[in-house]
Amino acid sequence: MTDTLQSAPDDTDDFHDDAWSAPDPREDGYVALRSYGAIGDGRTVALIARDGQIDWLPFPSMPSDPVFSGIVDSADGGRVELRPVDDDFEVQRAYVPGTNVLRTRFRTSAGTVEVTDALVTGVAGRLPWGELARRVDGLEGSVEMRWAVVPGNAFGTHPVIRVDTAHGPLLRAADINLALVGFEHGRTDPTEPGDGDAGGPLEFRGAFTTSPGSRSLLCLCGTEDEPLHLPDPRVVDQGIDRTIENWEGWSTEFSWDGPWADAVHRSALALKLLIYSPTGAIAAAATTALPENFTGQKNWDYRFAWVRDLAYTVDALLRFGLREEPHAAVSWLLSALKANGHEMHIFLELDGSVPGGTRETESEGWRGIGPVYAGNPAGGQLQLGVFADIIAVMSQYAHGGNMLDASTQDLLAGFADDACRRWQEKDSGIWELGDEQHYVSSKMGCWQAIDAALGLAEIGQLHPTDDDLEHWKKNRDLIVEWIDEHGWSEERGAYLMHPDSDALDASVLLHAPSGFDRGERMSRTIDTIRAELGAGPLVFRYSGVDAEEGTFVACAFWLASALACVGRIDEAVDLMDELVVQSNDVGLFTEMISADDGQFLGNMPQGLSHLALVNAAITIDEMRTELGAQPADRRDGDDDANDRQENS
Repeated sequence: MTDTLQSAPDDTDDFHDDAWSAPDPREDGYVALRSYGAIGDGRTVALIARDGQIDWLPFPSMPSDPVFSGIVDSADGGRVELRPVDDDFEVQRAYVPGTNVLRTRFRTSAGTVEVTDALVTGVAGRLPWGELARRVDGLEGSVEMRWAVVPGNAFGTHPVIRVDTAHGPLLRAADINLALVGFEHGRTDPTEPGDGDAGGPLEFRGAFTTSPGSRSLLCLCGTEDEPLHLPDPRVVDQGIDRTIENWEGWSTEFSWDGPWADAVHRSALALKLLIYSPTGAIAAAATTALPENFTGQKNWDYRFAWVRDLAYTVDALLRFGLREEPHAAVSWLLSALKANGHEMHIFLELDGSVPGGTRETESEGWRGIGPVYAGNPAGGQLQLGVFADIIAVMSQYAHGGNMLDASTQDLLAGFADDACRRWQEKDSGIWELGDEQHYVSSKMGCWQAIDAALGLAEIGQLHPTDDDLEHWKKNRDLIVEWIDEHGWSEERGAYLMHPDSDALDASVLLHAPSGFDRGERMSRTIDTIRAELGAGPLVFRYSGVDAEEGTFVACAFWLASALACVGRIDEAVDLMDELVVQSNDVGLFTEMISADDGQFLGNMPQGLSHLALVNAAITIDEMRTELGAQPADRRDGDDDANDRQENS
């Protein structure tokens, strides 16, 4: 059995001599989503295509209306260009090992240059302003380079104006202030409309020529609704190296020596990009409205903190031995829930407030696939599985040696009571569907929530009364009985999506790792899901959705985890080997992958995709060790249910 096949590229190497290729072609201004690498500073994320163009950057903050959103509107969204003047060039790129700093090499017939892209961090963490730094080093020959910084207004909220100051020109978009500094970069000041090429928009632009050993620097700095610090470009140059050191320092704290180490480490770094350091919240993804199919109408904003995704992230970071990020995320989530009436919410703004509604923008959408929305409509839904997400992660947090405060104990006990009270209701399920049903995975989630609460009580971290304790145990058993009667189909050989339906739901695979079922029924469900929802190594979310969208990356990794939990370790390893190489060339995933041609679909970097990869690697590694000493079916607290299942 092998378990060492890694995702490409090998993150221990910078570049490979045979990795040169043409840049991804732009069609009407757009490139394939697989083309994008991501950089970040703990407050925002930029997406950089293989041709050197930044097509997404909400600046200086991820929740800001983006002044650079060419990924969803190539004409009016804005962009940051940097590329050789000669269009006939080749590219290779890689992250600086252990960092979220991206290096791209361009090779023309006249020479080779290397671009280092970073969102610069400070001596003590993130800077209080934004610094996008692009450093160009001449390696061989002489290469003519051109660049442009073109703010856009595709979201219709911030027309760009020019403000002249004693320190140079400023571009202002509503409350966002942008200035550019640098050296050896051939800068031309912003033009007025009608003064640029073909009467183009306000922009910074320039051109220069490299030589061996030359160095040029561009730094776009920005603030929102506050004064703008204008940095010394030589200090910014040093800041790029400091940013590399900061990321490398974080990576030394990261502990994972198990299988698929490169893919796991890159996924952990991708998750780190999504941690919004001003509050500790964790964004589901860095972008909005990248389409889930090629026909439109499924384009939503993911720049919010989903309770589910945050819980999974905290769980993964805790398992890697990290301290600060899990505690910050837990503290932020608990504070936000307490501040919002102790009510469970599906997702929250990154500042902890309850999201408002959705707004359709004027953007045309990636490759014309719209509409493009700011906001997400799922906030008002009932999703019963969220109770499991928060209580289970707090159980993991407490079992890791941390102590819960009194108000958190009250909050979690209240959520356990809610799970007992509401598990019999219909909900929208994990997939946020408009059709409310008795989704089986939601019932399993309520079981997990109550089971986790009982576990917290056992270690003295919750203090229910004897009556409450019996109430929790009774409802945990009732849920198992309900699923045995209504959620399992012997004819289908699988857990159903909901009763009175033959539909399958890949989210039930989450409840092999949760401990609900690690026996024969789950094993049979895995086989049925692979047969009916599988597309090669990838998996669709539920029955019939293949007509509407691509395969859901996380579901495939959930299947690998479930295989391990039912004792099918060799199959789990083989599947993981196939899945980790589905990433793009720098190890990133979107939300979905087209089953037809492997194109990326959905927002990126997608936290849930990377979380599922990380947790699958951990689960497979742990189960390979544990299964020799423990039974495969470990539905704790319900031996009778185990017996029923084994005899079914």
